[in-house]
Amino acid sequence: MRRTIALLIVFLMTSSLSGCFEKEQEEVVIEPNPFNFDRDIPASTWYHYSGGINALNESAVLEANITANLTGENVPYWTQGSYYSIGMSTFEPTIGITSNDNLYISSWGNGPAGSTAIVQCSGLIEMKIISDYSCVNTYDPLTPVPNSNDPYVYVDKWTDRIMKFDMHALLGMTVEWSDNEGASWSPPTVATDIRSVQDHQTISSAPYPAALHPTTWVFCINGNAPHPLCSTSFDGGNTWSPEVSGAPIDCQSGGLTAHLEGGPNGNFYRGNIGCSGDGYSIYKSENGGFTWTEHPLPTEISGTADTWNAEEAQVAIDDEGFVHAMWHGSDNMPYYSYSLDEGNSWSNAMMIAPPIELTGTGFPVITAGGSGKVAFGYVGDTGNNSWNGYITVATDVFSENPLFTTVQINDDDDPLDTTEDCGYNRCGGLGDFLDMGVDQYGRPWFGLSHNSAGDIGIFATLTDGPVLRGIHGPLTSMPSGGPETLP
Repeated sequence: MRRTIALLIVFLMTSSLSGCFEKEQEEVVIEPNPFNFDRDIPASTWYHYSGGINALNESAVLEANITANLTGENVPYWTQGSYYSIGMSTFEPTIGITSNDNLYISSWGNGPAGSTAIVQCSGLIEMKIISDYSCVNTYDPLTPVPNSNDPYVYVDKWTDRIMKFDMHALLGMTVEWSDNEGASWSPPTVATDIRSVQDHQTISSAPYPAALHPTTWVFCINGNAPHPLCSTSFDGGNTWSPEVSGAPIDCQSGGLTAHLEGGPNGNFYRGNIGCSGDGYSIYKSENGGFTWTEHPLPTEISGTADTWNAEEAQVAIDDEGFVHAMWHGSDNMPYYSYSLDEGNSWSNAMMIAPPIELTGTGFPVITAGGSGKVAFGYVGDTGNNSWNGYITVATDVFSENPLFTTVQINDDDDPLDTTEDCGYNRCGGLGDFLDMGVDQYGRPWFGLSHNSAGDIGIFATLTDGPVLRGIHGPLTSMPSGGPETLP
């Protein structure tokens, strides 16, 4: 009996001690899926990395050797896009945004006496109900300037001055401005150099020191030189300097130039074909547009598109002065690179199209908000000449593997154009170029044309998604638009 009790005590002690020495089980931590939103991802939205790698496809991400770090500024948000009609036709739509929450877009031939209209859309920014916005022409002077070939509107980011820039049949240009949201306009000033024809103009401003106005203004045109020609105004557009070369004087960069952009440090930037003719370059002026230096983009791998838009590379400057560039490669896909040193060096090129079957893209445009927060706009063909509009955003392009979010802004059964090779040529109301901007709330706006509906001007944006200014977070949700907003 004693032996039995002893064995029982030894057994109990051994069992108790063995439990103490057993290896503790490792706690399994399951990371939450950053794409588990409170609703399904729309079929017209894609989350992806450079090269069209689907961020939701773990196998594709691993195969591409991508280390996903969807934290901080790189966190995704549920995103969807839509568009809203201005109710009028457009041609080569340029846009502007004022701090009073008004959107402006050019409308060819719809102003008084057939002039170019400057259409103001109020109630569209931060809209709560689709019927809350309206678009009306706000250009109505006593003596309107006759309609121009290339209408252009630009809003000064620092003063809210609206500039109306008209080109007249290659004979010259006039500039008018409004400091009260288009309620009244200055008399037209002539911005013309008789030594050259004037075509394909672009205009911008920057806080470069000016004597009679808070900002300096520069425009560039395609003239009769083998490179763009540029002119400067230090008094808000009242007078203009003689035109000077917009590239090194021995540069054969062609005359066409993409949109000018002014930076917060006073620099001006512009993109077009490089001097060597083998790629694209960004040209920079540090002295108000009087001299320009060339900064080649990293197009060695992407090549350059052999289309009507081949002469242009687009550029945007974010709120911290960092430079962002977009162009189309030889595969007719959109590419992107950034510079942290004012264009002196560039990141590796990134192909930013979503993981869908696109036969080609065209009409590139880029804009930026806060540091490293960028939006891209373009049209793309999903086959059979079904041209749709796309917005791609990235909220942390400086990340090792930035996440790109792309939306198609129109439904598949509502194409913007069905013309053969539309994205590679002058095409309906798209004309030669489109435009883009970011409002004060961090929402991107893309101005383009719904050619299938009769060249109707439209604003496209994200109804939901990440902000491109301020603290990283979601945009205020707004209702979708689409065909119901067309006239």
